[in-house]
Amino acid sequence: ALVELEDSPFTNAGTGSNLNLSGEIECDASVMDGKSLHYGAVGAISGIKNPILVANRLLMEAQKGKLSAGRIPPCFLVGQGAQDWAVSHGIPPCPSEKMATKFSLSAYKRNKRKMELAEKMDVGHNEAKRRRQSSGNENGSGCLDTVGAVVVDLEGNVAAAVSSGGLAMKHPGRVGQAAHYGCGCWAENANDMISYSTAVSTSGCGEHLIRTMLARECSSAMQSEDAHQALLEAMQNKFISSPFLASEDRVLGGVIVLRCCRCVEAQPSQNIQGLLVEFLWSHTTESMCVGYMSAQDSKAKVWSSLLRVIHRGDIDINLHFLSDVLCGGMCKLSSLFSHLSQP
Repeated sequence: ALVELEDSPFTNAGTGSNLNLSGEIECDASVMDGKSLHYGAVGAISGIKNPILVANRLLMEAQKGKLSAGRIPPCFLVGQGAQDWAVSHGIPPCPSEKMATKFSLSAYKRNKRKMELAEKMDVGHNEAKRRRQSSGNENGSGCLDTVGAVVVDLEGNVAAAVSSGGLAMKHPGRVGQAAHYGCGCWAENANDMISYSTAVSTSGCGEHLIRTMLARECSSAMQSEDAHQALLEAMQNKFISSPFLASEDRVLGGVIVLRCCRCVEAQPSQNIQGLLVEFLWSHTTESMCVGYMSAQDSKAKVWSSLLRVIHRGDIDINLHFLSDVLCGGMCKLSSLFSHLSQP
């Protein structure tokens, strides 16, 4: 799923990613497997068309165990080292100029002119503050098109992934939440300690999401009975009102969450084991595109969740607005059933 989104020129991931101050594309991506709890990530990687493939390969290599001479395999690589590792493991390089689009190049040139003009202006403190706020708005929800996915199979195993080109005009070498453990994505199967399997993927301002470890916080909140209310409260208490973001005028973030648990329905001749699946989302950005589908669907159901705008349509969703700066919703997906193996 993320390869398709990275290949789209309309998302800020892979092809069409935001350009940094030097006019280069540097991407972040990570993936987490809820069964093994292994995680793979790349940060500030250039010259790779699909960063999520490198993150996934890191995860798979780590699952094989230690390297020669007892060396521990890496789970997180950055920069040139990440690109070299990817190429050595069969992932082909791609020139950065081929990943830039007309839209991303024009946005870079426009932002570059604004920065150069601002640096030439001899202005006072108030004007400088106004420009910083304006720049923050430009890097807001319209430029935070990070892509993510959360999945569950018939066995109840969950996984999550995220990929991003980062903020426009970021400093070279900057690594956003999409690569950081517990910040960009989180996946954890149910076990003796937790009743629900959860998978989370985040989007927004990386610095805000890193300082709050939002993916892991939202996953922990999903063990409550009312998942929808718990997610909104986590967004409010752990993100919007977080003491770690007290100095921020506005915090920008969004999450998609998959929660599932097993149920057993008795049948006269056989045991049927099912998964009860809930798909949830919440965001403080002006909008966030969300969608879902099962293996039986011919295409995904998609829509744009808008802050303070109630969705109307044929998708059965439950919306709740906890405040003027927070929106969220939930879909209760059809139960997935599979046969239990007989003893």
